[in-house]
Amino acid sequence: MDWARFAQQMAAMARDLLAQESVDATLNRITRSATELVEGCDAAGILVLRGKEVQTLAPTHELVIESDQLQERLSEGPCFDAARTKEGERVFRIPDFTGQQLRWPSYAPQAHQLGVGSMMGFLLYTEDEELGALNIYSRKPGAFTEASELAGWLLASHAAVAFSSARTHAQMERAVATRHMIGEAMGILMGSHGLTEEQAFDTLRRYSQENNVKLREVARLICEDGGLS
Repeated sequence: MDWARFAQQMAAMARDLLAQESVDATLNRITRSATELVEGCDAAGILVLRGKEVQTLAPTHELVIESDQLQERLSEGPCFDAARTKEGERVFRIPDFTGQQLRWPSYAPQAHQLGVGSMMGFLLYTEDEELGALNIYSRKPGAFTEASELAGWLLASHAAVAFSSARTHAQMERAVATRHMIGEAMGILMGSHGLTEEQAFDTLRRYSQENNVKLREVARLICEDGGLS
């Protein structure tokens, strides 16, 4: 591998990741980068675990979705392990799915039937949070080398920072939008019912609690309909 060229590509990719306009765009750029920068990679995706439920993000190929769904059904597999590990291994590399896999005896043969020859999984994490796993697939056995693993690990390191940053930014934007909508709804109540600011907010809060509806949704209803029924 030409490491000087790879370093330049990685630096350009890192800048590009941080320039994406949404979480989805960031995730799609991460998985696309895997197919471009990791030697032997035919497909990539990000797996997130929510309890025992698997969510597949930004898959570049149907194979990624099929593999994740298989792991969810079996509650077994390298991506499952990478996404839920707390200590120890943060990288999983399976060189050959044609041989016997004692670690994942149910998943491995069925994954091979799907067309998986070899794969790697990288935990996406920062110092503050674990975000899921970046999973890289090849249809060929023995496709990934030590250089491929290093490239995948470097990509995952950059990807975790970009993913976390994009998600934080999106959360901040939603919070600002929510505050604006609540303020607008309070203004409508104050104008139509002669309420003070405190009374208007208390009306919103009480309706939210009594009807088990989020405050943001209550505010949206008022802004759209002009009041509460």
